[in-house]
Amino acid sequence: MDGVPDGVPRVPEQRRTGFPAGSPDSAGPAGFTALRFGVLGPVRAWRGDEPINTGSPQQRALLAALLLREGRTATAAELIDALWGEEPPSQALAALRTYASRLRKVLDPGVLVSESGGYAVRDLAEGALDLAVAQDLATEAEKARSAGDLCHAREVLRRALALWDGETLAGVPGPYAEAQRVRLEEWRLQLLETRLDMDLEQGCHAEAVSELTALTAAHPLRERLRELLMLALYRSGRQAEALAVYADTRRLLADELGVDPRPGLSELQQRILQADPGLAEPSSPAPEPAAVPVRPAQLPATVPDFTGRSGFVRELGDLLAAAEGRVMAVSALAGIGGVGKTTLAVHVAHQARSAFPDGQLYVDLQGAGARAAEPETVLGSFLRALGTADSAIPDSLEERAALYRSVLAGRRVLVLLDNARDAAQVRPLLPGTDGCAALVTSRVRMVDLAGAHLVDLDVMSPDEALALFTKIVGEERVASERKAALDVVAACGFLPLAIRIAASRLAARRTWTVSVLAAKLADERRRLDELQAGDLAVKATFELGYGQLEPAQARAFRLLGLADGPDISLAAAAAVLDLPVEETEDLLESLVDTSLLESAAPGRYRFHDLVRLYARACAERDEMPPSERGAAVSRLLDFYLASAAAVYAIERPGDRLVDHLAPTTHQGLSFGSREAALDWLFAEAECLLACVVQSLLAPTLRRAAGLLLVAKDLSESGASSLFYERAATALCRAAQQLGDAHVEAQARTTLAQVHVRAGRFDEAAVEASKAMTLESAEDPWSMCNAPLERGVIAFYKNELEAAETYLSIALDNFRDDRNAPGEASALCNLSRVHLALGKTSTAISLVEQGIEIYDGLGAALRLANGRYALGLALTVAGRYGEALEQLSAALAVFRENRQPLWEGVTHFRIAEVHLAAGRPPLAAAHAEQAIALRGIGGEWRRGTVLTVLGKALLELGQPDRARACWQEALTIYDNLGSAEASEVRALLSPVAP
Repeated sequence: MDGVPDGVPRVPEQRRTGFPAGSPDSAGPAGFTALRFGVLGPVRAWRGDEPINTGSPQQRALLAALLLREGRTATAAELIDALWGEEPPSQALAALRTYASRLRKVLDPGVLVSESGGYAVRDLAEGALDLAVAQDLATEAEKARSAGDLCHAREVLRRALALWDGETLAGVPGPYAEAQRVRLEEWRLQLLETRLDMDLEQGCHAEAVSELTALTAAHPLRERLRELLMLALYRSGRQAEALAVYADTRRLLADELGVDPRPGLSELQQRILQADPGLAEPSSPAPEPAAVPVRPAQLPATVPDFTGRSGFVRELGDLLAAAEGRVMAVSALAGIGGVGKTTLAVHVAHQARSAFPDGQLYVDLQGAGARAAEPETVLGSFLRALGTADSAIPDSLEERAALYRSVLAGRRVLVLLDNARDAAQVRPLLPGTDGCAALVTSRVRMVDLAGAHLVDLDVMSPDEALALFTKIVGEERVASERKAALDVVAACGFLPLAIRIAASRLAARRTWTVSVLAAKLADERRRLDELQAGDLAVKATFELGYGQLEPAQARAFRLLGLADGPDISLAAAAAVLDLPVEETEDLLESLVDTSLLESAAPGRYRFHDLVRLYARACAERDEMPPSERGAAVSRLLDFYLASAAAVYAIERPGDRLVDHLAPTTHQGLSFGSREAALDWLFAEAECLLACVVQSLLAPTLRRAAGLLLVAKDLSESGASSLFYERAATALCRAAQQLGDAHVEAQARTTLAQVHVRAGRFDEAAVEASKAMTLESAEDPWSMCNAPLERGVIAFYKNELEAAETYLSIALDNFRDDRNAPGEASALCNLSRVHLALGKTSTAISLVEQGIEIYDGLGAALRLANGRYALGLALTVAGRYGEALEQLSAALAVFRENRQPLWEGVTHFRIAEVHLAAGRPPLAAAHAEQAIALRGIGGEWRRGTVLTVLGKALLELGQPDRARACWQEALTIYDNLGSAEASEVRALLSPVAP
């Protein structure tokens, strides 16, 4: 990379001394605030932060010529030639002197000097000229890249390129300015190409496509940009488009210049055709610097009192130490729950950290419970921990696993997969690369995990068990009661977790002797016999710790185990226990001390899967009266419903849904801001939806339905759309079984909404139609929303008359319910139908009515939906500037409110506006941003974006790449059976090479 190209004026080092760059408070030589100058854009000057009037275009041309002469004196003749060329005015010299005089008056004394009949700019502070700053940054980036620090080099180049503010020397006349403008623009493009090249070296190909598409449109004959675009598309899995870029380039060069592409471009085409493995990933993949760590250190803390297992520690340690040079080292530890698999694995992993300098990954796969972790979810977490941007993480399990292995290539990383369900859950999570290793713990022996080193972990030996007990309780207490201590560990079945629980209870009770504990254990059931029954042994061991709890602790242990979520917040736990938060916290922390509960994070708690099962068994056996179990879950449901309803009311002011919810008896949280409300909702997503599914019994069914409805942001944002859909499906099934038509209508309407967002319009139509047959006057929500969704579906299916009918019904029902936001939504959707029917003026009128309602309610997010709809109407009306204004405002709100689905769709609509307005480069750029967001509403919406992208590319003279986009869109539409397939076929047929 060249720091400064040939022909670009270089400000000498001796000229740039004295003051830090961009420091408006620094004093100049005569005590003045430092001057700053800009030439990478309009020619401007500032004193500190205050702009200085640099005068007429010719006066600015004089200033630019002096700034770019590196402090050297320019003669009057040279400056006249620079400003006017071969035909200067008759009074050129006088004019020159006038310009110089005016500049001298506004600049600091001694800056513009007269010398030998000419002029010069001298004594500028360091960093006073933006070009000089850019040159220094370019040099710094070159050095960083040569040293292998691509992350720093990219960041520095970004800073250099950010100094440009439009066209260099904008508005400055004269031949000298024109020559410098050409040179500096060429340099900017070189820097840009270098930065994009490093982007691809670091694996940021998906993000680069949009920028490269716009650049190739702006500079169609620049082959290096075309080459980078081909490579970015190929690495993004868009091989057909990559090859189409080459075909478009070859045709353009032949037509415009009569030449063939340069050898490098032709060679890249051949490598793509041959699927050259060297193109698949960057030669030196490195993670993007981000807030997440790129060298993960996720291992849980090892216990300070780790005891025994010396043979296993040595065996596993030797295997991990020999991982380098092997394809992969996998050790799978198996044994009953509580035998110490995790403790041993974490201890060994900590000892082996030095052999894995690139990091350690850890995950609890929750294989012992009913909700084992999904491999694709775990892979997403791992990729983020390894520095992969969210936008670069693919959707499918296979693509995530492949990217995971690619990111790990060339690294030495240890992966600890704890509490696995089976080999099928583990396989996608294995590194599979030289130098990496995996430790796996599970209750089952993974004989079907190819190549794994299997370790069967049994209970401790008596000596090891006694040593562990002594470390926790203390040598002094055990030494005098050795026999009683042996009785204790024997009663625990030498199971490490049972020993730890018993010893911890004893250590916390200084008035107890070891004999007291031994006597208590002697009365317990036949623990050693139960060790042969798998999980029963673990339950018998947990009985020890449970039996030592105070009554309030035991009640908390039992009732908290009833909650289905992966963890529970302190506030939710207080609702379950029906206690004040302070008292609840004391109880939970005491349970953490006994190891029966874990503190997942400040204010959040969780059970080990097996402990949760045991806690529930205790609740079924011991909770009196038995109705208290149902009451506890009901209180949790009330808490989530009341809190989520508060979030819904903040997000959707005026929406009547909160007035139609089933009443609650337990209070929820209140929120001080919209951001705090959304933070809570997204943090509680899994717990909240688990509560919905857990509450599908007759007494709680309607409250469960209400909770699902007020949590719709979890689906609209895409944050938990899959879990949300599963909960809605379960709700629908339960309503049918219980014969509750009211809830079934709500569930089916919700499912219709989910299907619409995913582009599954046939399934959506079925659910919405069934909902309309079930709706009743006692359920205003379904009466309004079922026809609304049916109308939206009909619109997307191009059944325009039916759409208008359904939406008109919805509008009337919303008005009858005095639901202003719903009325506005119906008006905005009716506007789109009128657009499709050619009624543009009424369409604009309808959506403006909707916006007026949203605006009056102060509903920022809903107002953005209205602006989106108005943008569509204005686009059809040909009022492109106004349309862009509305869509851009909507886009900002969607981005701020964490609505990636709406953000992506709005990028798509902005692309349509730019295309209609004859701005294909901008259209292509926004279409690419819509694609890059991933998850903009399923495959159908992806097809619509690809269609528009193809149209933009065709306008840009790239017919082959346009054809590739349309071919992919056609495949999508054919698979879905969508009517849009005919439009795409028509687009494909006339495109000639």
